Amino acid sequence: MDDSQLIIACKKQDRNAQKALYERYAPVMMTVCLRYSREEESARDLLHDGFIRVFTQIGSFKGTGSFEGWLRRIFVNLALENYRKEKQKSRFLEEYGYTRAIEEEESGDDPLDIENIPREEVLEMIRSLPPGYRTVFNLFIFEERSHREIAQMLGINEAASRSQFFRAKSLLQKKISAILMHRNSEYHEQR
Repeated sequence: MDDSQLIIACKKQDRNAQKALYERYAPVMMTVCLRYSREEESARDLLHDGFIRVFTQIGSFKGTGSFEGWLRRIFVNLALENYRKEKQKSRFLEEYGYTRAIEEEESGDDPLDIENIPREEVLEMIRSLPPGYRTVFNLFIFEERSHREIAQMLGINEAASRSQFFRAKSLLQKKISAILMHRNSEYHEQR
């Protein structure tokens, strides 16, 4: 079955079509979920919740534009909803005396050098970013949103979006540099 046939069958709540659609798109959407989640278990929860939403809202897909793009939008929006809920929970905890240490980073203009690092390691580095940094980084890099759009989506100002992106990029650069230095020293020790 091609996508259009699957979509029609899913609109009729055909369980076999839903399973086929899930199997076709779950790997791609899992990558999206992993970028927005700190750990794999959270990403799996997001994937599950996202497909529930897909199957309940598939009737709203009009066939204009890319189906994969429509799916991606659902998953990104769900990730943003989760981020906002976590942010509210965090504010509540801070109001009652529970605070989180915020890491101060040095600034640097070096571009991210990820050519020699396996994709899974890069994904793990992105997942390890603090939630705000990770969300802004993903929206800017992978979803190609402007800082103005990100600010509107997250309820922050553009300067905060730029700052969080810069800090995310700086943290990633430090992690990448550490890995590359470690590999370089291992290489020289072997010679």
